[in-house]
Amino acid sequence: MSALIDGIKGNRFAVFGRAGMDLFADPVGVKSEDAGSFRADLGGSSANICAGLVKLGSQAALITSVADDAVGRFCMNKLAQYGVDTSYIRVIGGEYRMSLAVYESRVENFQNVIYRNGAVDFQVTVEDIDRVDYGKFSAVISAGTVFASEPSRSATFRALDNARKAGLPVIFDIDYRPYSWSSPEVAADVLSRAGEASDLIVGNDEEFGFMAGGIEKGFAKAQELASKPGRIVIYKMGEKGAVTLMDGQAIETGIYPVTAVKPNGAGDSFMAGLLASIAAGSALKDAVMRGSACASIVVSKPGCAPAMPTTPELDAFLASHPGPTT
Repeated sequence: MSALIDGIKGNRFAVFGRAGMDLFADPVGVKSEDAGSFRADLGGSSANICAGLVKLGSQAALITSVADDAVGRFCMNKLAQYGVDTSYIRVIGGEYRMSLAVYESRVENFQNVIYRNGAVDFQVTVEDIDRVDYGKFSAVISAGTVFASEPSRSATFRALDNARKAGLPVIFDIDYRPYSWSSPEVAADVLSRAGEASDLIVGNDEEFGFMAGGIEKGFAKAQELASKPGRIVIYKMGEKGAVTLMDGQAIETGIYPVTAVKPNGAGDSFMAGLLASIAAGSALKDAVMRGSACASIVVSKPGCAPAMPTTPELDAFLASHPGPTT
């Protein structure tokens, strides 16, 4: 446990996974098919986590590949504007393309159309992974999407091995997206392997249930993963809050209710808030609550990366918002 917490407190994160472009319908409430205009910003789960971390005072480098085209350059520019280290990102020519999400700022009948055909981020190789200077970082983070296809699957398992050899803890966001995988069976097997290789695992009840072969078995799967000494597992249940499992303890936490304008981006913001808060000295339960507050802030605003709070914004939200649900 102390190695995990110490690594997070080092506050220098190497993050594996995708960057993409988000297009979200403007204004709030309009459906995508009725929109006269869309706003564009950074997207992709790992890129969102990076942006969230940097806004909260952490250092984050994204390790991925991007397309040698206008959309790839847009994403690189946005990462730089957010203060994310892009020095390990490889630009790839040819027909590979950036991930694109087209969605809207509405909760009722929410639509999110994802374009992942020939995704460039799946082209990360073992050579890319071995170029990373692991000594510059204190912890590594991976989102589950990178494991959905080769060569990035093998490359990211190599990254977890490299991190272990360098003494860095591994943080894993299950982030299961069915559309990226060849089959549910392959996904369950591969994501379980990634979980076994990790020190901190964060996922929702559906994701743990998926790994276990049924939603009703999800919490037992989380408990099983948490039985390894020193490992922390956070089992999120949406509006019902979360259970943090470690060393035989179960810490239950609520959420901060808000008027949501969309459902997406909450998980990425939770991860950033959790890690940045531990790094800043918060106790684990308090860090989970700060992560939950970050999630609430993001679902109450349009976009994902631009909606991530800064530390003053997070503190102001906590000071002005009624306490969490119990």
